[in-house]
Amino acid sequence: MSRPVSLHLLRTLRPQSRTLSTTATPRRIKNLLVANRGEIALRVHRTAQKLGTTTTTLYTDPDAHAEHALVSPYSVNIGPPSAYLDIEKIVRVAKERGCDAIHPGYGFLSENATFARRCTEEGILFVGPPPSAIDSMGNKSLSKDIMLSAGVPCIPGYHGTNQDPHHLQSEAEKIGFPVLIKAVKGGGGKGMRIVKNKEEFLEMLESAKTEARNSFGDEVVLVEKYITTPRHIEVQVFADSHGNCVALGERDCSIQRRHQKILEESPAPHLDEAIRQDIWKKARDAALAVGYRGAGTVEFIFDNDTGEFFFMEMNTRLQVEHPVTEMVTETDLVHWQLIVAEGGKLPLTQEQVEQQMNGHAIEARIYAENPDMNFIPDSGPLLHLRTPTPTPTVRIDAGFKQGSIISSHYDPMIAKLIVKAPTRPLALQKLVAALSEYEVVGMSTNIEFLKRCASHQSFINGDVETGFIEKHKDELFKHIPTPGEVYAQAALGLVINQSLQSVPSDPFSYYATGAGGVQSRTITLLEKHKDKETPITVDLHRTSQNTYNITVHPPSAEKITYESVTTEYSPSSPKDITSFYPHTRLETRFIRTDDKVTVFQQGVQYTLTIQRPKWFEKALGVKSMENSVCAPMPCKVLKVLVKEGQEVVKDEPLVVIESMKMETTIRSPKVGRVARVVHGEGDICKAGTELVEFEVVGEEA
Repeated sequence: MSRPVSLHLLRTLRPQSRTLSTTATPRRIKNLLVANRGEIALRVHRTAQKLGTTTTTLYTDPDAHAEHALVSPYSVNIGPPSAYLDIEKIVRVAKERGCDAIHPGYGFLSENATFARRCTEEGILFVGPPPSAIDSMGNKSLSKDIMLSAGVPCIPGYHGTNQDPHHLQSEAEKIGFPVLIKAVKGGGGKGMRIVKNKEEFLEMLESAKTEARNSFGDEVVLVEKYITTPRHIEVQVFADSHGNCVALGERDCSIQRRHQKILEESPAPHLDEAIRQDIWKKARDAALAVGYRGAGTVEFIFDNDTGEFFFMEMNTRLQVEHPVTEMVTETDLVHWQLIVAEGGKLPLTQEQVEQQMNGHAIEARIYAENPDMNFIPDSGPLLHLRTPTPTPTVRIDAGFKQGSIISSHYDPMIAKLIVKAPTRPLALQKLVAALSEYEVVGMSTNIEFLKRCASHQSFINGDVETGFIEKHKDELFKHIPTPGEVYAQAALGLVINQSLQSVPSDPFSYYATGAGGVQSRTITLLEKHKDKETPITVDLHRTSQNTYNITVHPPSAEKITYESVTTEYSPSSPKDITSFYPHTRLETRFIRTDDKVTVFQQGVQYTLTIQRPKWFEKALGVKSMENSVCAPMPCKVLKVLVKEGQEVVKDEPLVVIESMKMETTIRSPKVGRVARVVHGEGDICKAGTELVEFEVVGEEA
């Protein structure tokens, strides 16, 4: 049985952190500045708080009411959204607040050698590796030279300084397609493109360079052989200033979209023990080769076809997925970071780490995004949030609560759900059960998609690779018909809530066209799948106070009739509805926001729209958008690729937008002619804003 990471464990580790060599200068961290936001800022604060360390948190204008801004009495507003990257401002705050150390979390400045140096220059401990290690491993070209010298295998590729597009294309041809273009700095899938053939190389190269320049201020790329059936296996390493270095197991992070991970687990499934020990050793060799100190992750590409593995890169920071390692090794890696930053020795040897490892842990990243629309990120207020109950083996790392705003300025991750069990099958079972308890309303999420991935037979079998989603897309994105009872419960929820609230002027209400007290109602709901909305009609006839006869007219199917459906609910909490059908009992949570209805039923989320009355559309003067391409999310227009009067074919690129640190190409939904380019490069647009308008021709005119 696993133990939670407890205060008792932290206290037992603390004395060991004082066992220093005579050459080390111990320095107790009393006041820690957390130079990040969201769940990692809260994560660092929790450990610091357990140790009695005061924390100072930072926030920007959009984050003024965010959880990390409120967690500490010592919090400082640093201004505009980009201020998390302002090195001088952050260092100045640390000095003004009397902070003796800065923890950069991950992302932002965590892998910035200049920031680490500025901390040292000002006498502030940087909770991270030495600047020299960040420089060496942060440059993907240089790091591969170092790794080859250390005997760590690397993927064949071009890592030179000649960035002429045609020279890079020539090198790609020598390597052989497919190839991977990758920015030499940064991570998270930014500045990365898979190129399948010569014809698309230059276009993909320009896109990768643009994204790298916008994300990291550096457009230099390398070109590598793209392994067709790869797994992404990474090793958590930790080193101190006394020459000690350990590997705390490996993580398989192969399930990815847009080159970003969404499911991570430890240990990696079906990894031969000899390979596991070898990959741990190579990871330690990599860390020692650059004089590493602190937490780091050495990432490898594992070739499923040959069983070989190759060094990919080293992330010189704590990773988003570090909780799965904490779960299986029963450690607190943030505490380890503070021990090492203070000059202490690692709390455990390699042998002790391996003796302590047990069970299987899996992490699911919960994002505000729409998987059906190529995982386009979403933003807005978290109107309703219900999470699984945390236990020693179910952990939630989150930076938001109900009422929080998911900002379009930052990464769209809402939370991380981490579970642990004695075996992988039991961990998967626990993960799906916990995901089924999650309820999020206010924006699209990937929760249902995560459940599909975790329930897919290939994933259950451990047959994973980075192309998993693409390989199984037909099954993962297969449209599953909505049960008729969902429409029935949604209609009942509308009736019950409407009767309790008595708002006949509601423009989305079926009451708007009828007088009160009528016993029969016909409700039309719209269900959206990708770009298509399908109407569903539900007829309700009340036979007694809480009993109804219900007829559902689902799309492309015969009508379904339910006789004598009895409902139960509390007037103080009408969102929780229990209905007794002739064949079953259903417990449903009903959440309505304007014209949206969200139904949580038997662990699945369904989103429907109340059809607006025609008079309401006319009163608003709503323009038909069927001949327009609109912004799918709040964004900045980076490029306009078409001109007015230009004829385009279906899927032809129209504009390139940027939102939540992601670059997205908006393509034409049909064959047509561009009537008007509504927004130009550099424009900031809200979700739903017209970007390109097509001419109305033929039957549409």
